[in-house]
Amino acid sequence: MSASLPNVSAALAAPLTEDRLVALARVTDGLDANGLWWLSGYAAGLASRGAAGVQTVTSPVTDAAPAGRLTIVYGSQTGNAKRLAEQLARQSEAAGLPVRLLRADAYPTRELKDERTLYLVISTQGDGDPPDDARALVEFIAGKRAPELKQLRYAVLGLGDSSYPQFCAIGNRLDARLAELGATRLLPRADADLDLETVAEPWLAQALSKAKEALKPTAPLATVTPLRPLQPAHGRDAPFAAELLANQRITARGSAKDVRHIELSLEGSGLHYEPGDALGLWPLNPPALVEAILRTSELDGEAVVEHGGQRLPLRQWLAEKRELTKLARPFVASHAAQSRSEELNALLAPDRQTGLTTLLNQAQVLDLLRRHPAAWSPEEFVAALRPLTPRLYSIASSQKHVGDEVHLTVAHVEYDDGDGLRWGAASNHFARSEEGARLPVFIEHNERFRLPADASRDVIMIGPGTGVAPFRAFVQDRAAVGAAGRNWLFFGNPHFRSDFLYQVEWQQALKDGTLHRLDLAFSRDQSHKVYVQQRLAERGRELFDWIENGAHLYVCGDATRMAKDVHAALLSVIAAHGGRSADDAEDYLNTLQQQGRYARDVY
Repeated sequence: MSASLPNVSAALAAPLTEDRLVALARVTDGLDANGLWWLSGYAAGLASRGAAGVQTVTSPVTDAAPAGRLTIVYGSQTGNAKRLAEQLARQSEAAGLPVRLLRADAYPTRELKDERTLYLVISTQGDGDPPDDARALVEFIAGKRAPELKQLRYAVLGLGDSSYPQFCAIGNRLDARLAELGATRLLPRADADLDLETVAEPWLAQALSKAKEALKPTAPLATVTPLRPLQPAHGRDAPFAAELLANQRITARGSAKDVRHIELSLEGSGLHYEPGDALGLWPLNPPALVEAILRTSELDGEAVVEHGGQRLPLRQWLAEKRELTKLARPFVASHAAQSRSEELNALLAPDRQTGLTTLLNQAQVLDLLRRHPAAWSPEEFVAALRPLTPRLYSIASSQKHVGDEVHLTVAHVEYDDGDGLRWGAASNHFARSEEGARLPVFIEHNERFRLPADASRDVIMIGPGTGVAPFRAFVQDRAAVGAAGRNWLFFGNPHFRSDFLYQVEWQQALKDGTLHRLDLAFSRDQSHKVYVQQRLAERGRELFDWIENGAHLYVCGDATRMAKDVHAALLSVIAAHGGRSADDAEDYLNTLQQQGRYARDVY
């Protein structure tokens, strides 16, 4: 071989730049296939310790001038925007386009004035909020400091959830603002719902075509080997059939909540995860729900339906392929037309968004069928329903502690709405599965929610309810590596006796010294409700001291209320104990976020 692995690893120990990677690829031309895969993994590991969020796709000319380069920027909360942006980058690279891929918080805003071809793939969270990694970029483009962009050609793919009033609002805002700044659209903005592939795939194809027209593809240099980590055999589109090892209820029988501790085996999968990552499950709908829908619609479950190149019995479509527990506006519109319901049509009016949002949040497909009967054919019904999508759960274990296992903390969604039981698709799939069952899962990496690289840093973890899951992983991991930093957990739930998740483990961690502080808020154990944000205020002085001395802040759980209340409490603590104005406190917290010291995993 013309290069040895020790020499290559020594060369890689120096700071990595795009130029160095290209040069290194030439140097390693003599490595065999195994050596190249080793090198790609080694380089990826080093890169992961570098600038957070920078994902450069090796291209024929990585230092191409802006006029000849495609820049793809993504803002992602759950990983979907990241996945689609990476897909577009791979396709562009394969087409010979010089391309760079960046997470939004790694994009140098000073370069925007010189950018020539820019694609934005960005999600909208909750009620019109940007993903955490895109807040600064969105504020810059929307603000007074944004430059004129008459030289820029751009396109925007927005991702969202149509059950929220501000569906794809961030993509909409960026698209309009870039045009206002003088930029030229290469193609119209697309808004993708939870069944995002139906909108995203055509947009990606058009985006690639337009980029090829706007830029001049070049043939890859024969001597340049792309440095890519070896991809695992299993992923979102090829899930691993994991054996269920444990399915244990961890709330007391008297609790209003049914929370399960789930353990799955990853043995033989080749899957690896870090604390902060999520596990995706492709669920099966509850059998009782499928049968109830067939009875109510008076459709034959054995009727064979051909759709999208597949021929399956209707019952199988409903059990495995179609969304039944979450309503979406498109299905409501289709059902309104099919049932000729004046009530549903009225809800779809622009001034009735609040009423529609309530319906989408509180009702399921079965409820619409019962309240507004309609004569569907099997083919029309399958076509109108949204494709079933995977559900993501924060991982509640560290592989350093549990080996080839993955643990989850799952709240089983089951309730009686007065017209029978209703369920959540994935949580019910977990709850009704017995030990030994095989469940289709994959790992969704979350680089934004990572423990500090410096293990001597303190960490503050705020996770009420099942939001405590990743912090179980954090504490396990910090104990396994002997981290010198302290760990402080804030946890809350309705009742101490019935809802104290992992109580014995936390108490043991306090005794062992792997958990240094634990503050609890059980909201219903006294006449006045107490939540974690009140505990933050009560511990404000110490909390601020920890932050000032380098602690990292983490929040996990409900995005619509808890995360906003916790954010407000943190601002109050910073203002009160840091002697700052409200605006300065906001800047302080934004700076922590940009530094990777304030991370949120909210949903």
